[in-house]
Amino acid sequence: MIITEIEDRITDIIHHDNHDEFIYDFLSIYDFPKATITKLRKGTNNLAKESGAVYLKNRLYYHQVVNDGQLMQRFVELKQKVNELNVKPRYIMVTDFESVLAEDTKTGDTLDVEFERLPQKFEFFLAWNGIEKADFDKENPADIRAAERFAKLYDVVIKDNPDVSRHGLNLFLIRILFCLFAEDTDIFQKNIFTNRIKALTKEDGLDLDKFFQDLFGVLDVNKDNRPSDTPSWLDDFPYVNGDLFKEQHESLKFTTLSRKLIIDAGEKLEWDQINPDILGSMIQAVASEESRSHLGMHYTSVPNIMKVIKPLFLDELRQSFEEAKGHPAKLERLYDRIGKIKFMDPACGSGNFLIITYKELRQLEIDILKEQNSMGHATMYVPSVTLDQFYGIEIDDFATDVTRLSLWIAEHQMNKILEHEINNAVRPTLPLQHTGAIVCDNALRTDWNEVLPHEKDDEIYLFGNPPYLGAKRQDAEQKLELKSALGDEYSYKKLDYITGWFVKGADLINSTPDIHLAFVSTNSIVQGEQVSYLWERMLKQVSIEFAYQSFKWHNNAKNNAGVTVVIIGLSARNSKHKKRIFNANMVSNVPVISPYLTESEEIIVTEKKYQEPNLPQLVFGNMARDGGYLIMDQDEYNFFVTTYPKSKKILRQFLGAKEFIHSKKRYCIWVDNLSKLEIAMRIPEIKARIEKVKEFRLSSKASSTRKAASEPHAFVQRGEYEKVLEEKKEFNTIIIPRVSSENRIYVPMGITRGDTVISDSATVAYDAPLWLLGFLESRMHMTWLHAIGGKLETRYRYSAGLVYNTFPVPDLSTRRKNEIEELVWNILDIRDEEGGTLAELYGSPLAEKNPKPMNARLLAAHQDLDRVVDRAYRDRPFKDDNERLSLLLDMYSQKIGEEDD
Repeated sequence: MIITEIEDRITDIIHHDNHDEFIYDFLSIYDFPKATITKLRKGTNNLAKESGAVYLKNRLYYHQVVNDGQLMQRFVELKQKVNELNVKPRYIMVTDFESVLAEDTKTGDTLDVEFERLPQKFEFFLAWNGIEKADFDKENPADIRAAERFAKLYDVVIKDNPDVSRHGLNLFLIRILFCLFAEDTDIFQKNIFTNRIKALTKEDGLDLDKFFQDLFGVLDVNKDNRPSDTPSWLDDFPYVNGDLFKEQHESLKFTTLSRKLIIDAGEKLEWDQINPDILGSMIQAVASEESRSHLGMHYTSVPNIMKVIKPLFLDELRQSFEEAKGHPAKLERLYDRIGKIKFMDPACGSGNFLIITYKELRQLEIDILKEQNSMGHATMYVPSVTLDQFYGIEIDDFATDVTRLSLWIAEHQMNKILEHEINNAVRPTLPLQHTGAIVCDNALRTDWNEVLPHEKDDEIYLFGNPPYLGAKRQDAEQKLELKSALGDEYSYKKLDYITGWFVKGADLINSTPDIHLAFVSTNSIVQGEQVSYLWERMLKQVSIEFAYQSFKWHNNAKNNAGVTVVIIGLSARNSKHKKRIFNANMVSNVPVISPYLTESEEIIVTEKKYQEPNLPQLVFGNMARDGGYLIMDQDEYNFFVTTYPKSKKILRQFLGAKEFIHSKKRYCIWVDNLSKLEIAMRIPEIKARIEKVKEFRLSSKASSTRKAASEPHAFVQRGEYEKVLEEKKEFNTIIIPRVSSENRIYVPMGITRGDTVISDSATVAYDAPLWLLGFLESRMHMTWLHAIGGKLETRYRYSAGLVYNTFPVPDLSTRRKNEIEELVWNILDIRDEEGGTLAELYGSPLAEKNPKPMNARLLAAHQDLDRVVDRAYRDRPFKDDNERLSLLLDMYSQKIGEEDD
């Protein structure tokens, strides 16, 4: 049941003429079985003896009393009675139907509220539903209530006005929200908006549009300029300004229901308790059907926003304040400075980042004033931070309006805090102040200089959480938008959508040195091929000032697994700002940050054709491109070898990534000389398969496939397999799945017999030493794969050119190689002994949902291997994978330098 339904049901209950059944009806709203309430009504499970009392064991002790002015005394008496019980009920509650007193005996929280206001306090009793107050508080009940009631109104008005423009409808709803907030927070007279609707409009709502037409018309006119015949009820409303009421109201149809919903929103909500940063996102979600089911759960949490703005500017401003304490001139300079900084979110959504930044700057302003007052240097209050320092770009026009509204609400709230904390410092909310510019436009096609006019020496910060969209998931229009932002210098077709924001931001920094930015991004832009496509050029303009290494970005959402992100702060190449890397709760000051977000030079790993000459080369497996006719399962294989014994000479085990990881047996027809072709063509069923392959290849649109129809008995791609077979009868083949789950600690790799045909779903190292498998299965190599290899969707993608060939392998002694080989044999033995598939043995311990542990013996064996491989790189242990990656990047850089020389 959603919040508004709970409130409305309680409202119906408290308005009953007879309250004898109140407590039973009240309990029925919560998660009590009907049978329990029925027994309670009959007295079967009511343990109370006194008249008017209901005692449900463990849950509630309730007392209904007469209205004699002694409600508190009755409450105290009930508490004493409960204290004498061996097992206390969760709640005690007394009411005279004028007021309600209650206590949560577990938390000690109390409730003292007018009986009429009980619907708005329903969450006090949510422990009956298994929801503790601490959990519900995280959901910000005032904001959720507002959004849910707004959603109902939104749906009804849309249904009643199918021909009204969406812009006109959205603007009306934004105005309604402002009026409701204003009448509850002393911007307007208390309840004036709701009361005027109740008093001056008909219940059927037919004259409500005229009411809004008249009201909105005067709210944009200064009282001195209003016509002399303006009705007194309209003249009671102040001048608002801020462009909120400048545009003419688009006529709407209202009904009994829509009028009631507007009045309910005024009477049943506590608008003075809302958080604008949260409400804005929820209101925006109302307009999206796909977001509606998660109403109230789609806003970026304040702690996550602080991860962006604290290292970007807030920490430094706060440090400057600490250093200025006791120094009037320094305080004055800081006060003046914070009133000149400009802030822009070029993907602002409903304004969360802007709102939190505004509130933090206003609080710093207040703290400076308090410090000045404490030093006896109080002067007449002159505002410093204003809304015209804040800019935003947002493609959705409704979200743009929501951002402006939320900023105005935030401004009023901070004005009230200012009045409370600083004597004689009054900053009126009305008329509303203009924001710098919150524009509705496509950020990738917009000139940011036009949105954010500035001088060369201005201090400017860009921040936000631009939209993520992988290169392969962009439609044609989005590709063109990215091209517009990136120009011809970048391989825009291979880059994520979010890179457009980084490049445009870097261009702005390049033209104005004191601009700094920080964006949240999926970690794909600091992994794999995207690093070379993006950072090689961008690092000519900017440097990475700070970075949060990969972490889960959890919005305040139920069942939200989050997305793996990084936060990247950029500044001019010659910036003197210190550089920092954040990892979990640790921060490191570093001289330079690589595009892989490690402490190392600005190194970019690019594809290499070959590994070291003394190591086997990694190649693709064998590609059939046969329509499936050259491949067979175990039953088909058994048929052939039983019916046609000679077929053993042309059938081989066929192993791809799926077969390897899930222990599935498959076979293939492998014909590599004329004598074998003769055998194949004498077996009718195999001959028929070969003919089907020819038909399949001839029908292909690819010329290379049609050409391969001349040899339908052979795989199209045979790689190095045949060459090695010619040279050696027995050899080890290392098989590496090209794609593997990111939820595993280690990518399962292994060795196979030399005569096994490896499919192109895997990469292969033929005739490979066993110690090499130890290196490839080590934590060192997994770290390299994770950072350098990139992802296919979210899965690891193994690339010979980018991962294997670039992986730095140290010089090894024979003793070290033997030690590693013993540990590899141990891993392989444990796999056999434990049984099960590799998928089962390696599990998915890193999965957010339903994690499956890795086999304990196997994990311990891998960790033994890790320690030995780590020691091959350096004597002292590594603190974490970031240290491993930093060392590997340095080794890679050194090797590339040697090759260039």
